[in-house]
Amino acid sequence: SLPVLVRTAKLRWRIENDYREMKQALGLAHFEGRTWPGWHHHVTLVSVAHAFCTLQRLSRSPKETASA
Repeated sequence: SLPVLVRTAKLRWRIENDYREMKQALGLAHFEGRTWPGWHHHVTLVSVAHAFCTLQRLSRSPKETASA
């Protein structure tokens, strides 16, 4: 149905935007290790940092966001 298609398209944009933010702002692409545990640790910390940034962004009032 059309509503499901629109929701899926918006979800894809959100995922791509989040991935770009994690790579550029939070250092997802900066890992140079060689072990699975090291990579897993790095990705976990980047994901936690992204979640924190998202929660901070969502907790701001619209006035704070407009003035920033």
